[in-house]
Amino acid sequence: ITTTSPPPAGAKTMQHRKGSRPESGSSPPAPATTPTQAWAAADRSEVAEPVGSLQEYYYELCMEKSQEIKPFILHILQEVDEEIGKGLEGITLNIAGNSRLMMVERVTSEDFWILCRILKNNPCINGLDVRYNFISDVGAYYAAKLLQKRHNLIYLNLMFNDIGPEGGEVIAKALHKNTTLKYLRMTGNKIENKGGMCFAAMLQINSSLEKLDLGDCDLGMQSVIAFATVLTQNQTIKGLNINRPILYGEQEESTVHLAHMLKENQSLVELHLCKHDIKNSGMKHLCDALYLNRCLRYLDISCNKITQDGMVCLADVLKSNTTLEVIDLSFNRIENAGANYLSDTLATHNRTLKALSVVSNNIEGEGLVALSQSVKRNPTFSNIYIWGNKFDEATCVAYSDLIHLGHLKPDNTDVEPFVVDGHVYLAEVSNGLKKHYYWTPGYGEACSQSSNAGFTLVPISQHL
Repeated sequence: ITTTSPPPAGAKTMQHRKGSRPESGSSPPAPATTPTQAWAAADRSEVAEPVGSLQEYYYELCMEKSQEIKPFILHILQEVDEEIGKGLEGITLNIAGNSRLMMVERVTSEDFWILCRILKNNPCINGLDVRYNFISDVGAYYAAKLLQKRHNLIYLNLMFNDIGPEGGEVIAKALHKNTTLKYLRMTGNKIENKGGMCFAAMLQINSSLEKLDLGDCDLGMQSVIAFATVLTQNQTIKGLNINRPILYGEQEESTVHLAHMLKENQSLVELHLCKHDIKNSGMKHLCDALYLNRCLRYLDISCNKITQDGMVCLADVLKSNTTLEVIDLSFNRIENAGANYLSDTLATHNRTLKALSVVSNNIEGEGLVALSQSVKRNPTFSNIYIWGNKFDEATCVAYSDLIHLGHLKPDNTDVEPFVVDGHVYLAEVSNGLKKHYYWTPGYGEACSQSSNAGFTLVPISQHL
């Protein structure tokens, strides 16, 4: 056994007499080289309920399977044992592979198999976060079995785990009968069009999933259109992330279908369409839908090709729309004219929007000052993010006054004023609508409200 840690206190090493066979149902799966073998192995691995603490059970399973004991996992399980000992419930087991606060050893598919066995019958844990590990398609099959057999898991984060189309397909099929999972993050797993189509088909059957994150999954045009079609009927999904699909062509067919979906859907609260190659014509289709939509509160259309002409449509929509609370326009090109259109509407008509991000939109002093005036005149408009534009002295003074006079709280913007030689300048601070979407900070809270303002202003439910 390869291990760098002694057995936890009270742990018993599982041993068998020479020539004897392990008890039926307790043997580990044979080493799996393909997802199909993993599925078969998982089927054979029905086990009895764990006895003792999680760290003891983990140690015993590693000994049984001749698996390396990971001190990082052992440490996390010890912390969870302490929380359980205090009587806490609804615990999320966080074994993220990108933690910067301690020495991390990435979880492999074999490690994940052991974690699934540990979690299977523990009622205190209802969330599992294993982002940035090496689970792969083999581990996806273990995750699918966990979804089929675990009846209180509501949150599963498999973000960036090298899961491909086959692993995506089996997870989607496992959700056909699952009635407990509320939030699934598959971000960064290249499930491609095949996996995307399986998840779209799943949404025709599943009636419990509330938030699905398939950003950066290399979805194709066909699967994006499939999601738009399914969501005209599905009334359970409240949040959908389909950022950065692989689209070809200049006709914006996917945007047209998504706009049609927004006209029909009456449940979607949060929609992320980052890197969809949306232009002004596509923006017009979305705005036409937003005249009729009465449920969407968070719209992310960052990293597209929207200019000032698209802002004419959006500004007009905001005069009548009473549901949109957060709009992310980061990394477009609305310039001064687009900023002026928005500021006029926000200052005089709209009293619903709470947060707006115009980061890196080629806006100069005139447009930025106009937006600062709308913050001053609109009591509902509480969060604004402007870094990456062209600041002049008037801009720096305007936002410094907003903060010092109490119109704008320091945590509700991404700039902070400072003075050098009698001149006011603005520095960037780590606040935003979703600053911690891909990474965790080196210190402090990973889910602070100031760095994830969009999700704080538009909460969906636990873990969402």
